[in-house]
Amino acid sequence: MSMAAGEKISPSEDRTKKAWLAHLSLIIICLLMFVPFLWMVSTSFKTLDKTMEYPPRWWPKPFAWRNYVDVFFSEKVNLLLWTRNTLIIEVLSVSGTVISSAIVAYGFAKIQFKGRGVLFVIMLSTMMIPFPVTMVPLFTIFRWLGDHTGTQWLGTFKPLWVPTWFGQAFSIFLLRQFFMTIPDELSEAARIDGCSEMGIFLRVVLPLAKPALVVVALFAFMGTWNDFLGPLIYLQRPEQFTLALGLQNFQSQQGGTDWNYLMTASVLVILPVLTLFFLAQKTFIEGIATTGIKG
Repeated sequence: MSMAAGEKISPSEDRTKKAWLAHLSLIIICLLMFVPFLWMVSTSFKTLDKTMEYPPRWWPKPFAWRNYVDVFFSEKVNLLLWTRNTLIIEVLSVSGTVISSAIVAYGFAKIQFKGRGVLFVIMLSTMMIPFPVTMVPLFTIFRWLGDHTGTQWLGTFKPLWVPTWFGQAFSIFLLRQFFMTIPDELSEAARIDGCSEMGIFLRVVLPLAKPALVVVALFAFMGTWNDFLGPLIYLQRPEQFTLALGLQNFQSQQGGTDWNYLMTASVLVILPVLTLFFLAQKTFIEGIATTGIKG
Protein backbone atom coordinates (compact mmCIF):
# COMPACT_ATOMS: atom_id res chain seq x y z
CA MET A 1 0.00 0.00 0.00
CA SER A 2 1.49 3.34 -1.01
CA MET A 3 1.98 6.04 1.58
CA ALA A 4 -0.64 8.77 1.53
CA ALA A 5 0.40 12.20 0.36
CA GLY A 6 1.84 14.31 3.12
CA GLU A 7 2.13 11.38 5.57
CA LYS A 8 5.32 11.53 7.63
CA ILE A 9 7.73 8.65 8.16
CA SER A 10 7.83 7.45 11.75
CA PRO A 11 11.15 7.74 13.65
CA SER A 12 11.43 3.94 13.90
CA GLU A 13 10.99 3.53 10.14
CA ASP A 14 13.55 6.26 9.52
CA ARG A 15 16.08 4.53 11.80
CA THR A 16 15.43 1.20 10.07
CA LYS A 17 16.00 2.80 6.66
CA LYS A 18 19.25 4.40 7.81
CA ALA A 19 20.41 1.09 9.31
CA TRP A 20 19.76 -0.72 6.03
CA LEU A 21 21.66 1.96 4.09
CA ALA A 22 24.59 1.73 6.51
CA HIS A 23 24.69 -2.07 6.26
CA LEU A 24 24.45 -1.94 2.46
CA SER A 25 27.33 0.57 2.28
CA LEU A 26 29.49 -1.60 4.55
CA ILE A 27 28.74 -4.71 2.46
CA ILE A 28 29.71 -2.90 -0.75
CA ILE A 29 32.95 -1.62 0.80
CA CYS A 30 33.82 -5.10 2.10
CA LEU A 31 33.19 -6.64 -1.32
CA LEU A 32 35.41 -4.04 -2.99
CA MET A 33 38.20 -4.75 -0.49
CA PHE A 34 37.74 -8.49 -1.03
CA VAL A 35 38.30 -8.25 -4.81
CA PRO A 36 42.16 -8.22 -4.65
CA PHE A 37 42.12 -11.29 -2.40
CA LEU A 38 39.82 -13.14 -4.81
CA TRP A 39 42.10 -12.20 -7.72
CA MET A 40 45.12 -13.50 -5.78
CA VAL A 41 43.35 -16.82 -5.13
CA SER A 42 42.29 -17.04 -8.78
CA THR A 43 45.85 -16.40 -10.02
CA SER A 44 47.21 -19.03 -7.65
CA PHE A 45 45.27 -21.69 -9.62
CA LYS A 46 46.48 -20.54 -13.05
CA THR A 47 49.37 -21.68 -15.18
CA LEU A 48 52.15 -19.16 -15.73
CA ASP A 49 51.11 -18.30 -19.29
CA LYS A 50 47.54 -17.58 -18.16
CA THR A 51 48.49 -15.11 -15.42
CA MET A 52 49.13 -12.30 -17.92
CA GLU A 53 46.49 -13.05 -20.56
CA TYR A 54 44.26 -10.24 -21.82
CA PRO A 55 41.42 -9.83 -21.22
CA PRO A 56 41.95 -11.27 -17.73
CA ARG A 57 39.90 -14.31 -16.78
CA TRP A 58 38.62 -14.79 -13.23
CA TRP A 59 38.03 -18.52 -13.48
CA PRO A 60 41.30 -20.40 -14.17
CA LYS A 61 41.29 -22.54 -17.28
CA PRO A 62 43.00 -24.96 -17.01
CA PHE A 63 42.66 -25.28 -13.23
CA ALA A 64 46.26 -25.70 -11.99
CA TRP A 65 45.66 -27.03 -8.49
CA ARG A 66 49.16 -28.56 -8.49
CA ASN A 67 50.60 -25.09 -7.87
CA TYR A 68 49.97 -25.70 -4.17
CA VAL A 69 52.16 -28.80 -4.34
CA ASP A 70 54.84 -27.55 -6.74
CA VAL A 71 55.44 -24.35 -4.74
CA PHE A 72 56.99 -26.43 -1.95
CA PHE A 73 59.53 -27.88 -4.39
CA SER A 74 60.34 -24.69 -6.31
CA GLU A 75 64.02 -23.68 -6.30
CA LYS A 76 63.06 -20.01 -5.95
CA VAL A 77 60.48 -20.36 -3.14
CA ASN A 78 61.93 -22.00 -0.02
CA LEU A 79 58.57 -21.90 1.75
CA LEU A 80 59.34 -24.46 4.45
CA LEU A 81 62.56 -22.73 5.53
CA TRP A 82 60.88 -19.30 5.58
CA THR A 83 58.00 -20.70 7.61
CA ARG A 84 60.37 -22.27 10.14
CA ASN A 85 62.23 -18.99 10.59
CA THR A 86 58.99 -17.05 10.96
CA LEU A 87 57.60 -19.47 13.53
CA ILE A 88 60.78 -19.27 15.64
CA ILE A 89 60.47 -15.49 15.77
CA GLU A 90 56.70 -15.76 16.34
CA VAL A 91 56.98 -17.99 19.41
CA LEU A 92 59.64 -15.81 21.04
CA SER A 93 57.98 -12.50 20.11
CA VAL A 94 54.41 -13.41 21.11
CA SER A 95 55.59 -14.93 24.39
CA GLY A 96 57.69 -11.87 25.17
CA THR A 97 54.94 -9.41 24.30
CA VAL A 98 52.24 -11.15 26.35
CA ILE A 99 54.40 -11.85 29.43
CA SER A 100 56.22 -8.51 29.67
CA SER A 101 53.20 -6.39 28.75
CA ALA A 102 51.00 -8.17 31.31
CA ILE A 103 53.52 -7.57 34.10
CA VAL A 104 53.94 -3.87 33.27
CA ALA A 105 50.19 -3.38 32.80
CA TYR A 106 49.50 -4.95 36.20
CA GLY A 107 51.89 -2.49 37.80
CA PHE A 108 50.17 0.48 36.17
CA ALA A 109 46.67 -0.81 37.00
CA LYS A 110 46.93 -2.28 40.50
CA ILE A 111 50.09 -1.04 42.26
CA GLN A 112 50.14 2.47 43.72
CA PHE A 113 53.48 4.25 43.39
CA LYS A 114 54.67 7.80 42.99
CA GLY A 115 54.79 9.05 39.42
CA ARG A 116 52.62 6.24 38.06
CA GLY A 117 50.50 8.58 35.95
CA VAL A 118 53.49 10.41 34.49
CA LEU A 119 55.25 7.17 33.59
CA PHE A 120 52.08 5.84 31.98
CA VAL A 121 51.75 8.97 29.82
CA ILE A 122 55.40 8.71 28.79
CA MET A 123 54.86 5.06 27.90
CA LEU A 124 51.76 5.96 25.84
CA SER A 125 53.69 8.67 24.00
CA THR A 126 55.98 6.02 22.53
CA MET A 127 52.99 4.75 20.53
CA MET A 128 53.19 7.96 18.48
CA ILE A 129 56.73 7.23 17.30
CA PRO A 130 56.78 5.19 14.06
CA PHE A 131 59.39 2.49 13.57
CA PRO A 132 61.28 4.34 10.77
CA VAL A 133 62.13 7.07 13.31
CA THR A 134 63.78 4.61 15.72
CA MET A 135 65.18 2.36 13.01
CA VAL A 136 68.66 3.88 12.82
CA PRO A 137 69.15 4.29 16.62
CA LEU A 138 68.07 0.68 17.20
CA PHE A 139 70.40 -0.57 14.50
CA THR A 140 73.24 1.38 16.16
CA ILE A 141 72.39 -0.08 19.57
CA PHE A 142 72.36 -3.66 18.29
CA ARG A 143 75.65 -3.12 16.48
CA TRP A 144 77.16 -1.68 19.68
CA LEU A 145 75.91 -4.69 21.66
CA GLY A 146 77.59 -7.00 19.19
CA ASP A 147 80.88 -5.10 19.41
CA HIS A 148 80.98 -4.93 23.23
CA THR A 149 79.42 -8.18 24.39
CA GLY A 150 81.17 -10.59 22.06
CA THR A 151 77.78 -11.89 20.90
CA GLN A 152 76.64 -11.21 17.37
CA TRP A 153 73.30 -9.37 17.10
CA LEU A 154 73.11 -8.13 13.52
CA GLY A 155 72.44 -10.96 11.13
CA THR A 156 70.55 -12.95 13.78
CA PHE A 157 66.96 -13.20 14.99
CA LYS A 158 67.75 -11.43 18.29
CA PRO A 159 66.87 -7.85 17.22
CA LEU A 160 63.47 -9.14 16.08
CA TRP A 161 62.37 -10.78 19.33
CA VAL A 162 64.50 -9.53 22.26
CA PRO A 163 62.84 -6.04 22.35
CA THR A 164 59.40 -7.67 22.76
CA TRP A 165 60.47 -8.90 26.23
CA PHE A 166 60.60 -5.27 27.41
CA GLY A 167 56.91 -4.55 26.85
CA GLN A 168 54.93 -3.12 23.96
CA ALA A 169 53.10 0.17 24.48
CA PHE A 170 49.77 -0.69 22.85
CA SER A 171 49.61 -4.09 24.53
CA ILE A 172 50.38 -2.54 27.93
CA PHE A 173 47.64 0.03 27.42
CA LEU A 174 45.14 -2.62 26.36
CA LEU A 175 45.88 -4.91 29.30
CA ARG A 176 45.95 -2.05 31.81
CA GLN A 177 42.47 -0.98 30.76
CA PHE A 178 41.23 -4.54 31.23
CA PHE A 179 42.97 -5.03 34.58
CA MET A 180 41.29 -1.88 35.90
CA THR A 181 37.88 -3.47 35.31
CA ILE A 182 38.77 -6.26 37.77
CA PRO A 183 37.44 -5.32 41.24
CA ASP A 184 40.13 -4.41 43.78
CA GLU A 185 38.20 -6.42 46.37
CA LEU A 186 39.45 -9.64 44.79
CA SER A 187 43.07 -8.57 45.20
CA GLU A 188 42.45 -7.38 48.77
CA ALA A 189 40.83 -10.69 49.71
CA ALA A 190 43.79 -12.63 48.30
CA ARG A 191 46.22 -10.30 50.07
CA ILE A 192 44.45 -10.87 53.40
CA ASP A 193 44.77 -14.62 52.86
CA GLY A 194 48.54 -14.15 52.65
CA CYS A 195 48.97 -14.14 48.88
CA SER A 196 51.95 -12.18 47.57
CA GLU A 197 51.68 -9.56 44.83
CA MET A 198 53.03 -12.00 42.26
CA GLY A 199 50.60 -14.63 43.53
CA ILE A 200 47.69 -12.23 43.07
CA PHE A 201 48.90 -11.47 39.57
CA LEU A 202 49.27 -15.13 38.61
CA ARG A 203 46.31 -16.68 40.46
CA VAL A 204 43.68 -13.94 40.45
CA VAL A 205 44.27 -11.40 37.67
CA LEU A 206 45.66 -13.48 34.80
CA PRO A 207 42.89 -16.16 34.85
CA LEU A 208 40.29 -13.38 34.59
CA ALA A 209 42.20 -11.62 31.81
CA LYS A 210 42.17 -14.46 29.28
CA PRO A 211 40.15 -12.52 26.62
CA ALA A 212 42.51 -9.53 26.79
CA LEU A 213 45.59 -11.76 26.68
CA VAL A 214 44.24 -13.49 23.56
CA VAL A 215 43.73 -10.11 21.90
CA VAL A 216 47.30 -9.07 22.70
CA ALA A 217 48.64 -12.41 21.46
CA LEU A 218 46.70 -12.11 18.18
CA PHE A 219 47.91 -8.57 17.55
CA ALA A 220 51.48 -9.62 18.32
CA PHE A 221 51.18 -12.66 16.07
CA MET A 222 49.83 -10.67 13.12
CA GLY A 223 52.39 -7.91 13.58
CA THR A 224 55.31 -10.34 13.61
CA TRP A 225 53.90 -12.53 10.83
CA ASN A 226 53.53 -9.55 8.47
CA ASP A 227 56.69 -7.71 9.54
CA PHE A 228 58.85 -6.89 6.56
CA LEU A 229 60.98 -3.89 7.51
CA GLY A 230 62.52 -5.48 10.62
CA PRO A 231 63.81 -8.64 8.87
CA LEU A 232 64.94 -6.52 5.91
CA ILE A 233 67.20 -4.46 8.21
CA TYR A 234 68.62 -7.11 10.52
CA LEU A 235 68.73 -10.35 8.50
CA GLN A 236 71.58 -10.75 6.04
CA ARG A 237 71.57 -14.32 4.69
CA PRO A 238 68.85 -15.91 2.51
CA GLU A 239 68.61 -18.92 4.84
CA GLN A 240 67.45 -16.52 7.59
CA PHE A 241 64.61 -14.96 5.59
CA THR A 242 61.08 -14.85 7.00
CA LEU A 243 57.97 -15.35 4.89
CA ALA A 244 57.39 -11.65 4.22
CA LEU A 245 61.02 -11.02 3.28
CA GLY A 246 61.30 -14.25 1.29
CA LEU A 247 58.27 -13.46 -0.86
CA GLN A 248 59.58 -9.99 -1.65
CA ASN A 249 62.99 -11.43 -2.52
CA PHE A 250 61.36 -14.00 -4.79
CA GLN A 251 59.49 -11.24 -6.63
CA SER A 252 62.57 -9.03 -7.07
CA GLN A 253 64.87 -11.75 -8.39
CA GLN A 254 66.37 -11.20 -11.82
CA GLY A 255 64.43 -12.78 -14.62
CA GLY A 256 60.71 -13.37 -14.96
CA THR A 257 58.61 -13.77 -11.84
CA ASP A 258 56.50 -16.92 -11.59
CA TRP A 259 53.33 -15.03 -10.66
CA ASN A 260 51.29 -18.17 -10.16
CA TYR A 261 53.77 -19.48 -7.57
CA LEU A 262 54.04 -16.05 -5.94
CA MET A 263 50.25 -15.84 -5.56
CA THR A 264 50.12 -19.43 -4.32
CA ALA A 265 52.74 -18.73 -1.66
CA SER A 266 50.92 -15.50 -0.71
CA VAL A 267 47.66 -17.40 -0.16
CA LEU A 268 49.49 -19.93 2.02
CA VAL A 269 51.02 -17.08 4.04
CA ILE A 270 47.61 -15.46 4.62
CA LEU A 271 45.76 -18.66 5.54
CA PRO A 272 47.30 -19.16 9.04
CA VAL A 273 46.33 -15.63 10.09
CA LEU A 274 42.77 -16.03 8.79
CA THR A 275 42.41 -19.44 10.40
CA LEU A 276 43.76 -18.22 13.73
CA PHE A 277 41.43 -15.22 13.72
CA PHE A 278 38.30 -17.26 12.99
CA LEU A 279 39.21 -19.86 15.60
CA ALA A 280 39.72 -17.19 18.24
CA GLN A 281 37.07 -14.80 16.94
CA LYS A 282 34.70 -15.14 19.90
CA THR A 283 37.43 -14.57 22.47
CA PHE A 284 38.93 -11.77 20.36
CA ILE A 285 35.65 -9.85 20.14
CA GLU A 286 34.99 -10.43 23.83
CA GLY A 287 38.41 -9.05 24.72
CA ILE A 288 37.94 -5.95 22.55
CA ALA A 289 34.43 -5.34 23.90
CA THR A 290 35.42 -5.61 27.56
CA THR A 291 38.60 -3.50 27.29
CA GLY A 292 38.46 0.19 28.03
CA ILE A 293 35.25 0.11 30.10
CA LYS A 294 37.03 1.73 33.03
CA GLY A 295 40.12 3.89 33.03
